[in-house]
Amino acid sequence: MTRKEHLNDAYSPKEIARQVEGMGVAKAHLKGLTLFTLAVLAGAFISLGAIFFCLVVTDSSLGFGITRLLGGLSFSLGLILVVVGGAELFTGNNLLAMAWASKLISTRSIIRNWLISYFGNVIGCLGTVLLVVWADVAGLGGGAVGETAHQIAAGKAGLSLGEAFARGILCNVLVCLAVWLEMGGHSVTDKVLAIIFPITAFVALGFEHSIANWFFLPYGLILDTQGAVSLQGAGMNLAAVTAGNLVGGTLLVAAVYWVAYLRDHRNKQDLSS
Repeated sequence: MTRKEHLNDAYSPKEIARQVEGMGVAKAHLKGLTLFTLAVLAGAFISLGAIFFCLVVTDSSLGFGITRLLGGLSFSLGLILVVVGGAELFTGNNLLAMAWASKLISTRSIIRNWLISYFGNVIGCLGTVLLVVWADVAGLGGGAVGETAHQIAAGKAGLSLGEAFARGILCNVLVCLAVWLEMGGHSVTDKVLAIIFPITAFVALGFEHSIANWFFLPYGLILDTQGAVSLQGAGMNLAAVTAGNLVGGTLLVAAVYWVAYLRDHRNKQDLSS
């Protein structure tokens, strides 16, 4: 096979597993300031996708399903910016669990990465909230965009712990699968196409993303003049969704693919050493 033919083919699932494992090692050893800076960017990128979603679904007369589909497509902007632009997103970094399972990184390293990336993501989201408020994006459409954002936040804050947790699991299964699939491609086009469908699906289905919610909920609280967005409900949502995202990304994607493609390989290496 020529180099040109190889570049036209996607990596196999086993090759992707090795790439994700190697990516986990590299991410676990990023310098703290670099990791934090890229995490702030990721929070901002996801927030831009979130506000784009609010705009696209506002005052749509296309019907529920088609409107959600278009909203999901617009929200895909966030992860496309993260992957192609280069940033560190907590939910995608749950895939570091594969490198941890292979004993290539320590428990301390993976927890360090998750804590710094999560905190940086939050700062990026809150900073974007402030900029969006300053720019009066809520005033677009005669205030309709702001009303949409407020309704989204109220709905999220009103979820039960069980609903938020389950939706968090399902969300990060699709987010981590989007990251997994994009690593199978060679070109920017490959990566964008791999991202769009899983992300569109999670958004259209109403699943919950912890980092996106660090934009939606604070923004909704700022816009709330009727007491419809509960501060307690927002806090419970963020806690439950974060836990669900961790379970979905680490156990239902990283662990499953590690068992499928890397477990036997690592066991053979351990026996030969």
